[in-house]
Amino acid sequence: MTADGTGSESESGSEKATATGTGPAPPGAWSIGQLAERAGVTVKTVRFYSDRGLLPEAARSGGGHRRYGPEALDRLRLIRSLRGLDVPVPEVSRVLAEEDALEDVIEDQLRALGTRLTALRWREAALRLLRDCSTEERAERLRLIGGLGTPPNAPPNTAALARFWRLWLPARLPARVVSAVVEQAVPRLPEDPAPAQVLAFARLHAFVSGPCFDSAPRTAARPGQPEAHQPGKGYRPDVLYEGLPEAFALASAALRAGRAPHPGEALDCFVAVHAAALNARDTAGFRRGLARMLAAEPRIDHYWQLAAEV
Repeated sequence: MTADGTGSESESGSEKATATGTGPAPPGAWSIGQLAERAGVTVKTVRFYSDRGLLPEAARSGGGHRRYGPEALDRLRLIRSLRGLDVPVPEVSRVLAEEDALEDVIEDQLRALGTRLTALRWREAALRLLRDCSTEERAERLRLIGGLGTPPNAPPNTAALARFWRLWLPARLPARVVSAVVEQAVPRLPEDPAPAQVLAFARLHAFVSGPCFDSAPRTAARPGQPEAHQPGKGYRPDVLYEGLPEAFALASAALRAGRAPHPGEALDCFVAVHAAALNARDTAGFRRGLARMLAAEPRIDHYWQLAAEV
């Protein structure tokens, strides 16, 4: 039995008598039973929609029984069509009350359905990931998937990744630069993931949710920050993070083609941006120091490897 009374239920009392023709109905009006019979639904269904104001009565009989005009049949059929598409009763009421509401309701339902389908695809991929692994791997994978904290009917989200970057970036960055970095650094999750993508995202989520940072304020030196992010080094983070996208764009084609790192315009741009941010000159000594500084923080490389798999 559904909330709107779908199911079999016989009429009672005088409504049943009117439905079977033993009580005279006003001209042009139907009893609740007659309307239910014409629409192919139960009396309880008609009563449910009537009680919620979706199916106005044309009149009441002298005995107080519901009477409906012929227009109620088309309205009832429209209601049943919308409910058959799983449109909630409040949204059905909106469609009936507002002339242009149907298009908005359809779009809302499509978005909600897309979310549920994505959630199901992620769940299917996670189950396949567990099915196709060894017994030794299963416990760890269950722990990783459980750590996502995803509600049953929702796909995973990337809030933890965005938080990681907002903590990782230096405190003095302008808000617009932080937003741009987060937008580029947080991967867009696939709607139909492969099991390997589920595993990579679960590992990425566990990584950014781990104890990478202590509880010290962002304005202080912290073990979790890269060396260049520590205060007191004449560092201009806005220069670095506003300039890096150009270097990344120059390196993109070679990276996508799988070429090994090599000297060239992209590398020169990358080094120049770091030099400008640190008020230094691009010299051989500076490049050696920059290489050591970047190598001292391997965790960010781990992030990018997992993000690439996702």
